[in-house]
Amino acid sequence: MGVRLIYETHSMTVDNEIGIATGWLPGELSRAGRELAVELGARRRDVDVVYASDLRRAVETVEIAFGGGKEVRLDARLRECDYGIYNGRPVSEVEMLRGRHIDAPWPGGQSYRHVVAETAAFLEEEVKKEWQGGTVLIIAHSANRWALQNLLEGVPLEELVDAPFEWQPGWEFLLA
Repeated sequence: MGVRLIYETHSMTVDNEIGIATGWLPGELSRAGRELAVELGARRRDVDVVYASDLRRAVETVEIAFGGGKEVRLDARLRECDYGIYNGRPVSEVEMLRGRHIDAPWPGGQSYRHVVAETAAFLEEEVKKEWQGGTVLIIAHSANRWALQNLLEGVPLEELVDAPFEWQPGWEFLLA
């Protein structure tokens, strides 16, 4: 049977627009991001449940997209990678260091491998148990998409963290 899993990134933030790597900081949607959240809601009306990161930018995306019209569950295991002392630093600075933090935690933060472990626990404890045969939407962050691609498609983290980001209207996975 399995679960149809759809991943969407949170909508565009003020930090995204000015080149800041927000990490575990809350973040705030930009005007364009609020418009994109409306589009996301229209595009994903057919899902059974929405899971989202508990960081403010993901919560704001869900609130605008679904406005109480869908069951929404927030989960801290869907947070962006904690860049520690690099939270809120320029994306250009963080991008150069990503490959060093696949297994080694960011100073004062966590590693990408930790995000994969959190995502795996979320899938096992929440999604697999409750949503067999259903469609689950996850609204989260870049590191969570990488975790899904690593866990469900076998793509090495080493390839994912250094790949350029190309937005698209969702990524779909089958969770067996």
